[in-house]
Amino acid sequence: MDPSRIILGSVTTEKAERLKLARTYVLRVDQSASKIDVKNALSKYYGIEVTSIRSHRVRPKSRNMGLGRDMEKRHRSKRMIVTLDAKSPPLDLMKFSS
Repeated sequence: MDPSRIILGSVTTEKAERLKLARTYVLRVDQSASKIDVKNALSKYYGIEVTSIRSHRVRPKSRNMGLGRDMEKRHRSKRMIVTLDAKSPPLDLMKFSS
């Protein structure tokens, strides 16, 4: 897997914003990415040391619209909750360095 395509973006929810105060970030990642892949990508492209990583998959949610039609309200995704080391700088996804 290409390490530059592992991290897809950040999750912006109220809880994710509260977690940033504790140096914890919630990231959307590729479906096949592992914790080791995410840790290596963060250290390589953003210069960040990671203390812990927790992962979970978000299940899709659909709604029946009638007449055999379904509407997908929430798409399938995978998220990683990353806690940074005390010495590492804050995570800024806009500063991608190769």
